[in-house]
Amino acid sequence: MLTKLEIKNFAIIENVDITFKDGFTVLTGATGAGKSLVIDSLSLLLGARASSELIRQGEDKAIVKGYFSSNNIRLKALLSNQNIPQNDDILIIERIITNQKSQVKINGVTVSLSDLNKIASFLADIHCQFDFTKILNPENYLSIIDGYSFELVSPYLSDYQQLLLDYKKARTKLDELTKKKEEFEKNKEFLLYQYNELDSFGLKEGEEEEIENEISYLRNYDKIYSLTATIKETINGQLLDDLYTLNENIKSLASFQNQYSDDSLALDEKYVEISDLLTSIKRKSGDIDYDPERLDALLQRQSDLASLKRKYGKDINSLIAFKNELGNFASDDSSFEIALEKAKKEEAEAHAALLAKAKELSIIRKKIATSIEKDIKKDLADLLLKAEFKIEFLQDDEILFGENGIDNVDFRIETNIGEGLKPLSKIVSGGEASRLMLAFKSILIKANKISTVVFDEIDTGISGEAASAVGRKIKEISLSSQVIAITHLPQVASRSDHMILISKTIKEDRTFASAKELSLEEKIKEVAHLISNKNITDKQLEYAKEMVMSVD
Repeated sequence: MLTKLEIKNFAIIENVDITFKDGFTVLTGATGAGKSLVIDSLSLLLGARASSELIRQGEDKAIVKGYFSSNNIRLKALLSNQNIPQNDDILIIERIITNQKSQVKINGVTVSLSDLNKIASFLADIHCQFDFTKILNPENYLSIIDGYSFELVSPYLSDYQQLLLDYKKARTKLDELTKKKEEFEKNKEFLLYQYNELDSFGLKEGEEEEIENEISYLRNYDKIYSLTATIKETINGQLLDDLYTLNENIKSLASFQNQYSDDSLALDEKYVEISDLLTSIKRKSGDIDYDPERLDALLQRQSDLASLKRKYGKDINSLIAFKNELGNFASDDSSFEIALEKAKKEEAEAHAALLAKAKELSIIRKKIATSIEKDIKKDLADLLLKAEFKIEFLQDDEILFGENGIDNVDFRIETNIGEGLKPLSKIVSGGEASRLMLAFKSILIKANKISTVVFDEIDTGISGEAASAVGRKIKEISLSSQVIAITHLPQVASRSDHMILISKTIKEDRTFASAKELSLEEKIKEVAHLISNKNITDKQLEYAKEMVMSVD
């Protein structure tokens, strides 16, 4: 849950600290007082993009800092993977906004905005007035179903997506092989010519390096001959004899003086090594031959290979592989059929595995959809909206494998008895939309155990008994999750556990926003103000007190 919010130099907010508690907290205040700025600042802590235009006039940076408490195991694992220190289940998120950049820190460690979004998903959910567009868009329906029971769906969806990759690879392999066969059949004579040409060259891996080395040897024959002669002369001279004499003299000296013993042993070992080395060098520098015809032949071969590489646009190893591929099919056309049959079998097996997993995923979703229908209808009834709700799985003529499965779903609702179920996106009115949104939020919050929920005027377009029902539902949500809400409805505000008044004042031609938690008496007066929108009467105060103090 959110325990504290610190805001500095953010629009009209110069310096505000707000302490939040368990239960249901209402942010109230006049229009333009800064309530939405509080929600905006919290949105920044949960991954929203920042703008330098939010910096208070005359200041060089804005700072928003939030303190969250959480013992979520998955969140702790995520923090550990990102090397973010964890201090007694307290998470401090800070956004620093300057004219040049926006910086994110979590427990003092700088992180990216994408990392913040991953972490924030475990901390809070913010509803804004535009969230309902997600429910009206059928493209989001599967994610809503999956989000209702993420832990159940996730392994099936993950397996499906891996099998989808496997199927795509098998499909690509089959397509490429089929294309190659078609090309071979179409250009058979030309491909056979290429095979025969490449085969006639007798290509070998590493041949170019061998040719280069031998050409270098023949071109530098004079130098090589001179050097080897000098080396042999040196080896055949007194070098080894002098070294032997030196070795024997050191041995003799060591027998009289122990300080030479280590030198004697070392030199003795080196003498054996040097003797073996000189023998090896002498053997390598034996008689060498010069063959000008061999040099001409190598230069011609080198030139021919270079021409062949340019002609085909491939290196020698690639040419060998290409020749072998052509040879397999040139010698036996059935090789293509064998390879094709193998690729078809692999593609069919991948398709079968993918389809089986897709159907498993679909069965799970249908079970979840039944639970969602039941919960939505119950919550809509609680919200005084008599409606039928159905999640319909549409049947296509052809199974299409999408990134998230084969399911194509539609949300259908009947808000007027006898009119029949119709697409949700086409018939819901403003007040109905708010209550339906709250119903969806309610079930997703419970299913995903979201610890903090923020409602920004979710009660728009509602009044009377429906407003009281919305208040009861939000209060019910607050029994399991911390709820922070902006509302202008007394029926909702009166049910809050805590009320924070956001107000603004003007001093020396500057606007300042402030926040104050209201006492019980102050809360009653604020509820009365929401009732009257004008001067408060005694009757309105009495009615406000009754609303605040009553429990139903």
